[in-house]
Amino acid sequence: MQKQLQLLQDLQELDKGKLDIEKQQQVGLAEQQELQQGLDRLQEMSNSLAEEISLLESGKKELLNAMTLELENVTRSEERLPQIKTQKEYVAVLKEVDTAKKMEKELQAQIDAKNQVLESLNADKAEKDAELASQTEQANAKRSEIDTLLVDVKAKLDKMGRQRDNLMKGLPTSLRKRYELLMARRAGVAVVEARNGACQGCHMHLPPQMYNSLFILNELQTCPHCNRLLFVIALS
Repeated sequence: MQKQLQLLQDLQELDKGKLDIEKQQQVGLAEQQELQQGLDRLQEMSNSLAEEISLLESGKKELLNAMTLELENVTRSEERLPQIKTQKEYVAVLKEVDTAKKMEKELQAQIDAKNQVLESLNADKAEKDAELASQTEQANAKRSEIDTLLVDVKAKLDKMGRQRDNLMKGLPTSLRKRYELLMARRAGVAVVEARNGACQGCHMHLPPQMYNSLFILNELQTCPHCNRLLFVIALS
């Protein structure tokens, strides 16, 4: 009985350490994910700005093409003026020239407006790209550090896993199942000390006779309140 109780205590101590290391692993993985999410957000912003810039450039190109056509219209109309013989036709052509020039000015105004917006967007994108490059460099350095930690953590967990298997082999199947069930139900704490008449797992007082029997070690005892397996440290 003493041997089994000692195995359980060793197993519980190992599992506590294992849980702590697993938490380190989860923290490292979560930090890596957070770093990547931050980079993804910056990349999305940069991509969104690039898409907006592309649409504006496309619209600007259409305006430039339209303005080129209007300039060609003005040139053709002005070239016709010396050849015109009637006043009516001359006035009509002048009106065409005037209309084309007005349209040219309107198109130029729209192009100027788009250029202003493009200048602002390009500046924003350059800023975001610079931030993304800086954050990527920092994130890569941090991820490399975390990767090193995770490799060490995995090695420790693998070693603990082997130690755990060896400890488990020393326990009867029924006790192994009982231990695992308590681990699952009691937040990873299945074996606790009983001290000063109380269970240190749930901190409830134990019946005096039961507490005293723990020092005899005739059989494994469980807390009547939380069902954890109990042990006592005998005074020397």
